[in-house]
Amino acid sequence: MKASPLLLTNISQLLTVRGTAKPRRGPELNDVGIIEDAAVLCAGGKIVAVGPTKDALKDPAVKKLKRKLTEFDCAGRVVLPGFVDSHTHPAFTAPRLVDFEKRISGASYEEIAAAGGGIRSSVDALRKSSPADLTGSVLRAFNQMAAQGTTTVEAKSGYGLSTESEVKSLEAIRSAAARWPGTVVSTLLAAHVVPKEHAGKPDKYVDEIVKKMLPLVKKRNLAQFVDVFIERGAFTLAQAERIFEAAERAGLGVRAHVCQLSPSELWPLLRFQPTSFDHMDHVNGEDIPQLARRDIVATLVPGANYFLGLREYPPARKLIDAGVAVALATDYNPGTSPTASMPFVLSLACTQMKMTPAEAIAAATINGAHALRLATSKGTIEPGKDADLAIFDVQDYREIPYWFGTSSCTTTVIGVEIFDAKELSPHHGGTELTEKKPKREILRVLRASVVKRELTD
Repeated sequence: MKASPLLLTNISQLLTVRGTAKPRRGPELNDVGIIEDAAVLCAGGKIVAVGPTKDALKDPAVKKLKRKLTEFDCAGRVVLPGFVDSHTHPAFTAPRLVDFEKRISGASYEEIAAAGGGIRSSVDALRKSSPADLTGSVLRAFNQMAAQGTTTVEAKSGYGLSTESEVKSLEAIRSAAARWPGTVVSTLLAAHVVPKEHAGKPDKYVDEIVKKMLPLVKKRNLAQFVDVFIERGAFTLAQAERIFEAAERAGLGVRAHVCQLSPSELWPLLRFQPTSFDHMDHVNGEDIPQLARRDIVATLVPGANYFLGLREYPPARKLIDAGVAVALATDYNPGTSPTASMPFVLSLACTQMKMTPAEAIAAATINGAHALRLATSKGTIEPGKDADLAIFDVQDYREIPYWFGTSSCTTTVIGVEIFDAKELSPHHGGTELTEKKPKREILRVLRASVVKRELTD
């Protein structure tokens, strides 16, 4: 049965984030296109009309439908585009609690990895997991993200580190995505670290990625992007170039973890036209003007800095003031950023990186969409875009980053379906998966405050 069009009314502040078709940069980030006392009409999974509530029932697009609408009274809340979380690692099965305690005791990221912890400990657990368990873990992460206003997620592999287990990870992401109403973009991150079976022989592992994994991933259509962690203890620039050349031949997009722990050369990577450079904590000052002249998005993940207890955060202010397009993401992962909360990331962006609330919201929506090549359909609230919306129980959008440690997101709208944030599955619980369960059984549809009305001329 085809869903009725959906009319959201009585919105105190509607953040449309409308503007240029290019990634937002500089002063553009501060313009989030606010409409007060607003309404939004959605039909067929798309946004049809946007404007003041008083004009909603007079809008030609509304009248043209000439059928029953589902009206949702937003009760004076704030509505913004669903968050686009453009950097996550959800394909894992267990938290890294031993690493957590070691870090509290003063061990560094490198020391934990050298002792057998870190990424490699997640690899051991993932390789032992069943596909069903891994899929369930990924889906619980997606639901937790949706409960806090996220409607689009980039999901990386990277804890398999073998052809079999990386493919298992990407298949789990695809299976979870089929059971989730939001949008998922998959990324192959086989080049996360060198697995223990290739210790001391990283180029042999790169051969496996280039000659085995990438062709198989392409053949099965398991990923849209390829990522490489370019860092000491991970992969060199030369190794990354080999992988990106193979990705380019396979027709896959390129993105990279760079400058997280130490400076990385960026200019040799520009020939691959990456959509995003991620982390950027230690970016060289001379690289910033080059980035400002390109449509490459700098995706910043302050949650990792917070969880690692670092004093320094990515240089958001320097990047924005220089004209670089900046996005924000959770970096959801078991070792350095176990958070699915984009509102918390907004708080960190404002308090620790000195971004304004408007800049943070634009970075978490439209610029995240640009980082995933989805800006024509995601990231803003305007006619023709996908109807992905987040409703927050606040009077002013600046309250979203202001109140930290809790989420004021009450409702997520995807298409013309309305999902109650309180009913979304928690991280360690959730609906048991079966192949026959439709999406609406995994996310319960909110019925309260919705009324049917017949619109007439």
